[in-house]
Amino acid sequence: MEKKTWKESGMIQMFKSHMGILAGLLILCAVLSVMTTSFATVTNFFNVVRQVTINLFLACGMTYVILLSGIDLSVGSVIAVSGCISAGLITWNGMPVYVGILGGVLVGMLLGAVNAWIISSTNIPAFIVTLAMMNIGRGIARIYTKAQTISVLNDQYMFWGMGSIFGIPIQLFCIIAVVAVSSFILNRTQMGRHIYAVGGNKQAAQYSGIRVKKVTFFVFIYCSLLASLAGILTVGRTFTATMTLGESAEMDAISAVVLGGTSMNGGRGTISGTVIGAIVIGVLKNGMNLLGIDSSWQFIVQGIVILIAVYLDYLKQKGIKLGRKAQVNA
Repeated sequence: MEKKTWKESGMIQMFKSHMGILAGLLILCAVLSVMTTSFATVTNFFNVVRQVTINLFLACGMTYVILLSGIDLSVGSVIAVSGCISAGLITWNGMPVYVGILGGVLVGMLLGAVNAWIISSTNIPAFIVTLAMMNIGRGIARIYTKAQTISVLNDQYMFWGMGSIFGIPIQLFCIIAVVAVSSFILNRTQMGRHIYAVGGNKQAAQYSGIRVKKVTFFVFIYCSLLASLAGILTVGRTFTATMTLGESAEMDAISAVVLGGTSMNGGRGTISGTVIGAIVIGVLKNGMNLLGIDSSWQFIVQGIVILIAVYLDYLKQKGIKLGRKAQVNA
């Protein structure tokens, strides 16, 4: 077997496959650098890293779900439940930090496990199941907090939100770890290959011996794990936990995944594309804040970006189908 040249390496292929969105990101950064002097600074770069962390955690998990042609609308509620319970265990019950964090993550994953069990065991659409869990999660967070704000002033806990190592925000190390693990599972393990297979053609995957229920269960559990960890980081950064944590977070995650080139039809997408998509969303939001653009217009701009990304995916899918039809006719 011949060795691959540097031109055929994974990094070069990644740049080629994401050339369009990378060009858009560079243009966006250039425009913002010209329009505001505070954008292209080290301080603002670290601000963007901190702001994009939560969305990247959610988007990596959401990539797995959308690769299965599913959706998870409950991740924002999982953030609220895990964040509130971890904060309550530490502040109200005097538990050690590691107990509070572990408790919050486990309860958040429990919600994901319920999603996973129902979706993998029935034909109920993931949209319906996770929509119901979104409301259940919000209710649990409201009941637990009694609609109050829980303050967390523990230095060890706050480190995960505002700490740094050698002057570099801890969030950057968290991002690298989550992206590395998510990419490894998807590209280097049997589970990753099965996720693509099930998303591409569920029936064919079943006939080939793939345990579709097991794959589906793993995907939704993994998504809830990352959402639970995002809840911990959110509270660590804001020092407070409320029942409104993570509101609309699922929309940011879906935006990043779709913008990064993952098909809503399933079976096609990459973690690298999701990372770029999340950075674009983060830079766009950061730039609009620096420019003082009203939050209402920010929602409109993000919605337009999502529509453009979905439409481009539609055109790509249409082109693939036409190409296959031409080959068959030939």
